[in-house]
Amino acid sequence: MPHEIERPRRTHRTDWMALLSGLLFVAMGVAFVSGDLTDPVDALLVLLAGLGVAGFVAVIARVVRRR
Repeated sequence: MPHEIERPRRTHRTDWMALLSGLLFVAMGVAFVSGDLTDPVDALLVLLAGLGVAGFVAVIARVVRRR
């Protein structure tokens, strides 16, 4: 077996805005298909609120990362 060279493990930072936005769209899609989300105005409000929360979390994560 060849000798393994130790290299530092490379990790990437989590993109919270993308992750939470994707989860929001999946959840809204499931709600739409299941029939729980039928009013377009409610869907728009949920979308805007969810994207606002995702943006807030992304900003907080960036501030914490820089410390």
